[in-house]
Amino acid sequence: MMSSQQFTTRALCRSVVLAGCVMAWPAAAAEPEAMTTPVVAEVTASTTAEPMTPPSLSPETALTTASITPSTVLPAEEAALPTAPGETPKSTVASADRIEILDECPDIDACVDRYLFALYERAPKLDKIRETERRVVTVKRKGRMVKVTRSFTRLVDNDFTWKDPKAAERVGRSMAEYVIGGMDRSFKLKLFHTLHAAEAAGLAPGITSGFRDDYRQEIASGLKAATNRSYHGGSLRGGYGHGLAADIVSVNGATRAQRWVATEQLWKWVDANGKSFGVGRPYLDRDPPHVGPVDGEEYAKHRAPAVKVAAAETKKHKRLAARQEHHAAKRAKAVRASALGSRRTG
Repeated sequence: MMSSQQFTTRALCRSVVLAGCVMAWPAAAAEPEAMTTPVVAEVTASTTAEPMTPPSLSPETALTTASITPSTVLPAEEAALPTAPGETPKSTVASADRIEILDECPDIDACVDRYLFALYERAPKLDKIRETERRVVTVKRKGRMVKVTRSFTRLVDNDFTWKDPKAAERVGRSMAEYVIGGMDRSFKLKLFHTLHAAEAAGLAPGITSGFRDDYRQEIASGLKAATNRSYHGGSLRGGYGHGLAADIVSVNGATRAQRWVATEQLWKWVDANGKSFGVGRPYLDRDPPHVGPVDGEEYAKHRAPAVKVAAAETKKHKRLAARQEHHAAKRAKAVRASALGSRRTG
């Protein structure tokens, strides 16, 4: 008998989004005669063309996902447009042609990899980093004007689109093989379930970073681990095929300001729902996009201590309360004994 978890994994992995495609396969209960030849139906995104109706399938024999990937890349600099309070930012994902393939997924791992890589391709590789600049300035000291060197820090835009392709080319792998193939298999399945559910919730998740080897970690900017200690796949963690981390954002919104609001919503959703899929944010606000398996070393090391501290504080309060109750009871007993002794002597 198939467990509910196995059924969910199998059902979801039969509905995988390829770049520019939507794939759906019939369930195992379908008749063998109906699976001999796959039926392919091309669906265009034009609003004037008459839509083609694929062969009808019952809910028990078909599972379809209507997620798509973007056909354009957003510019780095955009003017922030106002968003009404409570309004969800509009998605930057453009409507694209889709192909529905009504067939069985021959390889679950390959389908999961393609889905995750589609999310990677649609995410802009932009962030903010702190840049320190040293300038010579003139200041007044003890009535005299002197020149001193001061350090100034500012936030600047960082486009790291070129880094993953360069790292992949360096080891002779394709982008999909490098970024997604380098991650641990069990973590990829957990990440697939998490982001698939987030996509269904309308949060439009995207992946900005997957596997990183030592070279890729070395050229990374901003907040990062040591070159060989990254849980993204550093050599100390096992290297290629053992990546246990990814960075996620939302592509909802027409501007960077709107996408930032949508990304914060995605992170909050992961905090509230990710554990049910086995994925969480180990560092919370210290490295918000970073996610990893909740049963992994990284999550236990950075999140479990906080839980243990809270439990220890609760235990401490209970112990102090019990001690105070014990002392109060002991004093009351001493008072009663003293009163009884005075009565006898009197």
